[in-house]
Amino acid sequence: MSVTKVLELSSSSAKGIEDAVQQGLSKAASTVKNIKGAWINEIKCTTRDDGSVAEWRVNMRVNFLVE
Repeated sequence: MSVTKVLELSSSSAKGIEDAVQQGLSKAASTVKNIKGAWINEIKCTTRDDGSVAEWRVNMRVNFLVE
């Protein structure tokens, strides 16, 4: 039998959605072991005055195996 826990976090990147997800997962992995997956709950962006995207933001749930 295995048990997993879920950690909810937010991450951002000026490069794109994928980079925001990767940055969040990398940061979580620095303190959490056995990450098994993530669900992206929400995607947002901030914009500049001209309407272009300034930054992508994601809210995600990361699940990891409890030892």
